[in-house]
Amino acid sequence: MRIGELAARAGTTTRTLRYYESRGLLPARRTGNGYRTYDESDLRLLRQIRTLQDFGFDLEETRPFVECLRAGHPEGDSCPASLAVYRRKLGELDSLIGELTTVRDTVARQLARAELAAGAEVPGGPEPVCELGGDTW
Repeated sequence: MRIGELAARAGTTTRTLRYYESRGLLPARRTGNGYRTYDESDLRLLRQIRTLQDFGFDLEETRPFVECLRAGHPEGDSCPASLAVYRRKLGELDSLIGELTTVRDTVARQLARAELAAGAEVPGGPEPVCELGGDTW
C-alpha cells in the first residue's frame, strides 16, 4: 500500500509517517518510480506506536516495542527491552501519582482550614459575596 492508504488506515497523516521514517521507526520501501510502499506489518508497527503514545509514551520510548515486532515477536511487549520501558514508565507514573496525592492532601487541608476560619457550618462554605460594591452581575 502507498503512504496515503497507510496513513488513512492508521488514523494519522502522511507527514507523521514521514517523521516516523526519519526517526528510523517506520521502514519505507520504494518502488521503481520512488513511491513509498508499505504492508500489513507496517500497519502493525504504526498501531503499536500510536497505542503507546496514547498512553503517554514519548516516541523514543516506543522504539523497543517496534524493534520487538520487527524481530518477529507476536507482540511488541514480549521482549526484555520493552518490559524495561514498561517498568520505567510505571515508576514515573507512580512518582507523579505520589506528587499529585501530596498536592491534593495539602489543598484539602487548606480548604478545611479556610472553611473553619470563615465559620462555615457546612462543607462547601457560604455563598461567595462580592465586597467591591457597585453593580451586581
